[in-house]
Amino acid sequence: MKRRVVVTGVGLVTPLGTDRDTTWEGLVNGRSGVGPITRFDASDQASRIAAEIKGFEPEKYFEAKQAKNLDHFVQYAIAAAEEAVADSGLDMDKVAPERVGVITGCGMGGLPTIEQYHQVYMERGPRRITPFLIPRIIPNMPSGHLSMRFNARGPNLAITTACAAGTHAVGEAFRSIAYGDCDIALTGGTESVICPLAVGGFSSMKALSTRNDDPRHASRPFDRDRDGFVISEGAGILVLEEFEHARKRGAVIYAEMAGYGQTSDAYHVAAPPENGEGGARCMQRALQDAGMNPEDIDYVNAHGTSTPLNDRCETAALKTVFGDHAYNLVISSTKSMTGHMLGGAGGIESAFIALSIRHGVIAPTINLDNPDPDCDLDYVPNTARERKIRTAMSNSFGFGGTNGVVIMKQLDG
Repeated sequence: MKRRVVVTGVGLVTPLGTDRDTTWEGLVNGRSGVGPITRFDASDQASRIAAEIKGFEPEKYFEAKQAKNLDHFVQYAIAAAEEAVADSGLDMDKVAPERVGVITGCGMGGLPTIEQYHQVYMERGPRRITPFLIPRIIPNMPSGHLSMRFNARGPNLAITTACAAGTHAVGEAFRSIAYGDCDIALTGGTESVICPLAVGGFSSMKALSTRNDDPRHASRPFDRDRDGFVISEGAGILVLEEFEHARKRGAVIYAEMAGYGQTSDAYHVAAPPENGEGGARCMQRALQDAGMNPEDIDYVNAHGTSTPLNDRCETAALKTVFGDHAYNLVISSTKSMTGHMLGGAGGIESAFIALSIRHGVIAPTINLDNPDPDCDLDYVPNTARERKIRTAMSNSFGFGGTNGVVIMKQLDG
């Protein structure tokens, strides 16, 4: 018999704010985190906009020497985890360390560091490469550093499944607790690849918005005039906990984990099938895992990237899964405000559905001014909506045809 699993802590570092409350306030007020790229000179790029983290203070979390040796994707994960653990009220010195797991997701690891030290190598030779190069770039460094920071000696995994990585991490952490591998897990996603190589690469694929003269309105999921996603960075970390463990210590509970699904399109390296078949099966698997019917879902945080193909295919998938109930669903894409954090997206969006359930507020899809006729569902255009949410689903679909879906619900008993 599977054990019940609940969310007891949330930590966020996003373009809307470097903590949970500031991010949530920006989200429900429909504030865009997108602006011109300042991280590097992007004047020769086709896309010159991004959703960058502003005002992050590494000295709050690290000594200067340590910060220098940590890529941003690791720094953001640690900061978000610190907030999540504090929010949970856990005293990590009083829990059995072998019962604490860490499972994180990211898509590309330390690409900016690779870019930086490739230039050092070309200009100054191999002896000038920092000995911290490899520990700075490999994708399991967030989970490794979190395990050391919190003395977590249970399962330790890093999942790299493109834009589904954060959702897969949350789902696998859910399963690890449900099946008894640990009692507590720090989980979520992180990413920071706003650098020339990533922006140039995605631009070459025609994946990024080129609305350079109007950054705040560039990410416009489900809108007729969308022209690509906006690259972003940040981290979302949750504390998941076995229900009885949380109840006995009097923890405040955001939501209960209910279901998890994962599938593959087996179709194309970078595009979903037109009917969204793989994503539809993934939602169905999550519903089956949760023991729910489609009509039980109130809210869907859509993958909603603002690319012409994704939004149309995801809408088709939602109609396949939910049938007539699709038109009763409340759906939104928070990427309209945060941009697309790639492997980190599923972590923050899992946090968002937990916050939505707790606060009874659904964040809007901003910039939805002229709905695409093929995207004719209720995508909560431009203004947040207060509504009691019993159950919520978060979708993530990644390059390589990998799909991940998690479902959370209000705690019942």
